[in-house]
Amino acid sequence: MFHEHRDVITKLKQENAHFNKLFEKHNELDEEIIELEKNFGDQLEIDKKKKEKLKLKDQVFNLIMEYKNS
Repeated sequence: MFHEHRDVITKLKQENAHFNKLFEKHNELDEEIIELEKNFGDQLEIDKKKKEKLKLKDQVFNLIMEYKNS
C-alpha cells in the first residue's frame, strides 16, 4: 500500500502510534479478507471488511499527506 510513500510510512509508523495502529489494522483486514475469499466465506462479511479496509486506507493516506505537507 502506497509504495511511493514508503519513507514517510516508515517514519510515521515509528513516530505516530495512531498511524501505526491504522496501518496494522489495514494489513490485518487484508489478511482476513484473503482467508475469507480463499475459504469461500460469507460475501456480506467480506464486503463489510473491504469497506472498513477502504476507510482505513483513506485515513492512512490523509495522515501521509498531512505529514508531507507539514
